[in-house]
Amino acid sequence: MSDSTQPDGKSPDSAGEGTVAVHHANQLRSAKFKSMMRKKSTWAWLVGLSVVGGGILAAFAGPGIGLIGFLIIFAVILLVVFGIADRQAEDAFYDFYCESHGLTRSMTPDIGELTPLLRKGDKTSVDEVFTGELAENIHGDLVLYTYTEVHRDSDGDETETDYPFTLIHVEMPEIIPHMTDLRVERASFKFLDGIEDKFLGDFERVTLESEAFSKRFEVFVRKDQDAIWTRRLFSPSFIVWLTENPPDSFSFELENGHLVAFVSKHMDDTASLEKVTDVGTKVAARLLEEVAQTSPRTGPEAGQ
Repeated sequence: MSDSTQPDGKSPDSAGEGTVAVHHANQLRSAKFKSMMRKKSTWAWLVGLSVVGGGILAAFAGPGIGLIGFLIIFAVILLVVFGIADRQAEDAFYDFYCESHGLTRSMTPDIGELTPLLRKGDKTSVDEVFTGELAENIHGDLVLYTYTEVHRDSDGDETETDYPFTLIHVEMPEIIPHMTDLRVERASFKFLDGIEDKFLGDFERVTLESEAFSKRFEVFVRKDQDAIWTRRLFSPSFIVWLTENPPDSFSFELENGHLVAFVSKHMDDTASLEKVTDVGTKVAARLLEEVAQTSPRTGPEAGQ
């Protein structure tokens, strides 16, 4: 736990105001900024560096340039202070979220290249990992993840584009004998399906008998996948739930016992993080339910 929040969820900056339930990453930003601006050390850096920089410019370029330099340096340092306050408020929110949801916040967040999403891009970063019981009997990780694509123009100049996601990761090795790979992606233009299918390699498209579902999702499995097991997994009730409940950007993928269910953007409020966790763990529960229903029984009951 960082020093941004106390064990009872009370912000140090709100002492005397009662317990503060932090529901958004920006909720305490103003309080953190005001707290920093009340510190003598902040003003020492703010004024001191501005005076020194402005004085040097005034000596070489005249008083007018020196004054402009003073104001620019002052504004830049003020933005830095605001950025620090913003990060402190974010830390306070994530600490409170983990404490109130029984999760552990990783100090060295990492997730590994477990599924196709986590292998995308030229660069990747894992900003946050919260680990624990995400739902009843489902242990896993809630993760803020970003992959970055780097583009170079004809002059060699680079442009980076970030793609942030909020995801849950659940490890379920028991599913491997039944299904090793599954990709449920947002549907693309239907007229491209034929072209896309020519480049699926070891995968094939699964067509389900639901027009509403097919307008929203595309499903792909390995060509050697048991078609009956796949059909059982996508039961009518599961298809309806997937069609009607998850957020618009929701997708999920399974590879070698690792489920990753995700939405675009980094969620920074309690309701959104809970929503991603809820829909992701419902997918995990459905997968595990079908495993339990189709796995051979072992133990004393098997011989009865």
